[in-house]
Amino acid sequence: MTSAPDAASPAETSRVAVLQRIPEVGIRRLRDAGLHVDASEREAPLDASERAAVLADATAAVTLLTDRVDDAFLDEAPHLRIVANVAVGFDNVDVAACAARGVVVTNTPGVLTDATADLTLALLLAVTRRVGEGERLIRSGAPWSWGMFMMLGRGLRDRRLGIVGMGAIGTAVAERARAFGMRVAYHNRSAVDAEVADRLGAERLDLDELFATSDVVSLHCPHTPETHHLVDARRLASMRDDAYLVNTARGPVVDEAALVAALDGGQIAGAALDVYENEPEVHPGLVDRDDVVLLPHLGSATIETRDAMSDLAARNVVAVLAGERPITPVAPPAT
Repeated sequence: MTSAPDAASPAETSRVAVLQRIPEVGIRRLRDAGLHVDASEREAPLDASERAAVLADATAAVTLLTDRVDDAFLDEAPHLRIVANVAVGFDNVDVAACAARGVVVTNTPGVLTDATADLTLALLLAVTRRVGEGERLIRSGAPWSWGMFMMLGRGLRDRRLGIVGMGAIGTAVAERARAFGMRVAYHNRSAVDAEVADRLGAERLDLDELFATSDVVSLHCPHTPETHHLVDARRLASMRDDAYLVNTARGPVVDEAALVAALDGGQIAGAALDVYENEPEVHPGLVDRDDVVLLPHLGSATIETRDAMSDLAARNVVAVLAGERPITPVAPPAT
């Protein structure tokens, strides 16, 4: 196992491997700092030989969530000092393996909060008001006419929104939900700041009570071994039959087979998903349902947000290669 050197030569510290295409603002910042940048223009992971070639002399790697950073990856990059992951999540990175080799890991939190919160509300409205179903009807060309009972959905005022993971994104979702007149409950490892809880009228509940009593459950927790299949058959069965599930966090937090079974059995009213358990694959039992809204991982997909993510990743690289502290480091797991 090769550790990153304590001090690298200028030639080593200048090489940055950008493994997939990112917005130009990040590439520009890296080059303006005098760094040599090997930037892929492909919007997909490199194949094995290409990756090995570009990592051989790299002291920084800019990765996306579809790049798996593990021991095999690190073996190909003996000079690596930083992995800058262009995402808030980092379940694609073996942070402990990086730490063991002296490689810093960074992510891009904060800059995608508003975009993801906005999309969460879009999904919530789409599933409760049957937006996708209505649009498919119009596009199909099938005859229709207005009727008093046509495609009735459910309103949001005075409904309880249960938020799992009351971090920055969860809090931003709660703020938006309050504008629709929703009541907010949340589950978090620790209580949120008292001022925030008072402003949002947010009630902290244990996880089982939150699932059992919420009209909409919205997931904003990271994917960890503890949260894998957090939403399983038992939790889905505990939800009300007029409740909805929204996931803009990470796909494996939800057991998709259990979700299909719950929908088939009428245990919940519907679901809206932006992320998937085996992304980009989607469980076939979800695809042809009118009670499910599906999006292709668009949570941070605004021009402004993706530019900001690219720039923050580049700023982390510039800082670490200059011998400075990273801006948004990911801490290795406790041992």
